[in-house]
Parts: sequence; structure tokens; C-alpha cells
Amino acid sequence: MTIKDCIKNYSKQLRNITHIPNKEIEILILHILQKNVIWLHLHYNEEFKHEKELEKLVKKRATNYPMEYITKKASFYGELFEVATNVLIPRPETELLVENAVEILKDIKSPKVLEIGTGSGVISVMLAKLIDDIKIIAVDINDDAIALAKKNAIKHEVEHKIEFIKSDLYENIDEQIFDMTISNPPYIANSYKLPLNVEFEPRNALFGGEIGDEILKRIIDDTYNKKIRYLLCEMGYDQKKPLEEYFKNFNIEKYEFYKDYSNFDRGFSIKFIKGDR
Repeated sequence: MTIKDCIKNYSKQLRNITHIPNKEIEILILHILQKNVIWLHLHYNEEFKHEKELEKLVKKRATNYPMEYITKKASFYGELFEVATNVLIPRPETELLVENAVEILKDIKSPKVLEIGTGSGVISVMLAKLIDDIKIIAVDINDDAIALAKKNAIKHEVEHKIEFIKSDLYENIDEQIFDMTISNPPYIANSYKLPLNVEFEPRNALFGGEIGDEILKRIIDDTYNKKIRYLLCEMGYDQKKPLEEYFKNFNIEKYEFYKDYSNFDRGFSIKFIKGDR
């Protein structure tokens, strides 16, 4: 069977899973062959000799198993990152968090940033690539996440700018002066029913407590108590009002919420009033 025929035949099994079944079969074929899209377009009518392997991967994807876990890759901010099971898959919305951080950090000389819950490391790695003189400490409670984030930092040649530490939030962080805390923390309520594809991702990277914003509030508390000037976080689409009310407990110079690509409330930035350390 030719590559073209394989795409046509196997895409039928993914029609109820994805809106781009043909494209996903192409991705799986390229993953198996370790080739690029240009090569594929030039060889559509050639025989495909790995049909059994493709069939196995298609069956796996047909269970809603995430494509990123199959290919072990994800695109983020125009760059390619390694992905691993038991670590949260990077989302396009998180690119907005990076963009907002860059806007602040570009005006700070030699900024020092703390990332809470680094996951695959995409936030810290992109900040390290985009800000020349930055220093970052990135923490996560998950050993697999720390190992993966280190690999991605090395892959993108920014490992000298980032120190990775296993820590539950600020627990293992020494008293240091940071300019910013940044985080895409777990913020989903424990009772929320996840989409089938998300069920394969680590629950401790998704669920934030009975209400969902408990970890977010802990991060706000700790950032304020440690006199870190800026805090940028991703959040749930329905958490703007309760968080805005919670902000009243702190001395804040200004705060802003931002929306994601679907026009849902998705994150916030806080600038605390600077106090003496």
C-alpha cells in the first residue's frame, strides 16, 4: 500500500477523534519514518513498508490517547519540545503567559525568575531563549517533570540559565531575591469531568483542589510574603471574579487579566507594591 493509500484508509479510524484525521495519519507516518513534511509530499506514491506499526499507533490514538505522547513531541512558541507521559502536555494558551512575562522582564536588568510547576520546562526554556541575561529557578514536585525539563533546557542550549529543583511550591527554595514568579499551576476543581484525551495526563498537574483555585491562592500568598514584585499565572476561565476578590487582601499596585485564543479569561498578572525586604 502506498503512503497516500495509507493516509486515506487509516484516517477513517480517527474521524471521531480529531477534526484533522488525514493530517494526524501523516504525523504518525512521519514519526515512524523520522522524515519531514517535504519528504512526505515528494514520496506520497511510494510503498509504505511499516503498515503494522502504523496500525498499532492508529489504534492507540483512536482511544483518545494524546498524539503528543505518541510522538513524544509538542510545538510551543514556534519551537519543538520533548514530551513524556506523566508530564503535562504544553498548551498553546500558555504562550500568552510567556508573552506577558517577556513584556515585563525586558525592562528589568538581569532579571531573576521563579517558575512554580515547570512541567516540561517550556515556560522557563522560552524565557531563557527570549531574555539574554535572565536567571531562572524552576521547580516541580514531579521527578519525571524535572528530568524532562532538564532535557528540554539542554536541547535548546539554555541549561546554564536555569536551575531545576524538586519542590512543592516554595518549600525547597532558599531565601533569595526574585523579580517575578510565573506559574501555570493546577487550577481545575476536583469534581470536574475531564475530556477523554486529557484523562491520560497527570492529575496532580491539573486538579487544584475542591474549588480549583486553592493552589493559585497559595502561590499568591507566598509570592506576596516573599516580597516578589511580579506574579503571572494561568487560571481557569471561571476564576476571574473570586480571584479579583482575593486580590483585595494584598497591597497591589496594579493587576490585569488576559484572555486566551478562544476569548476565555485565562490568566493574570499582578504588580505588588514594593516593600522593604
